[in-house]
Amino acid sequence: MNASHHEPKTWRRWLYVNLHPPAWHKRGLSPLNRLVALAILGAVALAILQSEPLVYSGNEALFRALEIAFAIIFLAEYVARIWIAGENPNYGPTFGGRLRYALTIPALIDLIATVTLFLTLFGSHGAVLRLVRLVRIVALAKLGRYSSALNAIGHAIHSRRYELTMSLVIAGMLLLVSSTFLYLVEGEGQPDDFGSIPRAMWWSIATLTTVGYGDAVPQTVIGRILAGFTAITGIGLIAMPTGILAAAFSDALQRQREEREHQREERQHEREEQARKSEDT
Repeated sequence: MNASHHEPKTWRRWLYVNLHPPAWHKRGLSPLNRLVALAILGAVALAILQSEPLVYSGNEALFRALEIAFAIIFLAEYVARIWIAGENPNYGPTFGGRLRYALTIPALIDLIATVTLFLTLFGSHGAVLRLVRLVRIVALAKLGRYSSALNAIGHAIHSRRYELTMSLVIAGMLLLVSSTFLYLVEGEGQPDDFGSIPRAMWWSIATLTTVGYGDAVPQTVIGRILAGFTAITGIGLIAMPTGILAAAFSDALQRQREEREHQREERQHEREEQARKSEDT
């Protein structure tokens, strides 16, 4: 019998193969996941367009119909993903396994995107409605499960979390030190901008990040010397996490290339095995 090794045997298995990207045995996304990705982009575009009164005014019925359609699609997708979690060996077919999946970050993002769509259908008003529509942009994060590049970024950040945390600690120390010194030197002459450490922090943030808005400027000689030192330090402060992330991205992309090559070799080996079995029969 020459049945394919990848052929789904049940509806749940078929959905699992088509909705769970790692289970899809071909390159790219399955046709079903492509439709879901298009629905995500459509829902985000709808939320963006609804924020423009010139577009939304007079087309309320159309926007509401599209909201209902996207809400149904996302609800069906969410229920389907909970159902097919039983096919994933990391969770299993039990209720506890599905609950563990429901508490993962991708599943929670799916839930938030679905709930916010339904909230707009059931009578929020004013600022609450605007807030709910803004939160609907979170649906864009649903695309993360389809992108190997976004997954690589996530793995890169996780693998360098200790180095990044240390760079954030150093940044916080520099921010506090520079704010304190500028408060002591410039606070009396410019109380509006440097009259307290929290007020001076705004200047320190703008300087350390090399933004430099220019709304607060030291006037004394000592203050300008400290400002120059802070600005130079800010260049190194930006370069430190940049270098850490660049090295992490390079490692993550290299691992992805090695995994793709390994999968290609496995598929080639499977084809050769199937060919030998066919010849034997």
